[in-house]
Amino acid sequence: MGPMNIMLFHSAYGLRPAVHAAADRLRAAGHEVRVPDLFEGHTFDTVEEGMAFKDGVGKDELLKRAVMAAAPYSDQGLVYAGFSFGASVAQTLALGDAKARGLLLLHGTSDIAQNATVEELPVQLHVADPDAFESPDWLNSWYLQMRRTGADVEIYRYPGAGHLYTDPDLPDFDKAAADLTWKVSLGFLATL
Repeated sequence: MGPMNIMLFHSAYGLRPAVHAAADRLRAAGHEVRVPDLFEGHTFDTVEEGMAFKDGVGKDELLKRAVMAAAPYSDQGLVYAGFSFGASVAQTLALGDAKARGLLLLHGTSDIAQNATVEELPVQLHVADPDAFESPDWLNSWYLQMRRTGADVEIYRYPGAGHLYTDPDLPDFDKAAADLTWKVSLGFLATL
């Protein structure tokens, strides 16, 4: 109910200005926000370049970096959040952290381990509709699996928005969808 400790993970574009801007927006609402750089300084202008870099580093190494970034703070009860690829990282960490307070997913989800369980973890997903990376079938299946883990899930869909519609520097940007996403997200964080 008070200020949250938030771990905010960047997308496959890297730690771009929009991620810092998002962190500042959350800080302005009173939260403590950390934005780990899983790409160690590399940023990209196209999703293809970012994905190629991500695949080059490898999923295991990137998850290890994320866990190392979160570990010193996890005792405080973190809210995990992320954009697209960063959302998949946030989800993986949140489902593995018994002290997690919440999970805020922007533009992305991840596979769910069969044995994953949480205790009524509040989860909110904001996603474009349609989204090339998150098909309706996948999202339906994801929702059911997340519910099975014990998570309390809300999904917000934004018709006609681009995949990464909260980033003002990308062609995907949709101001109306982004404004509403932040309004709903801040409301969600205020209830944790």
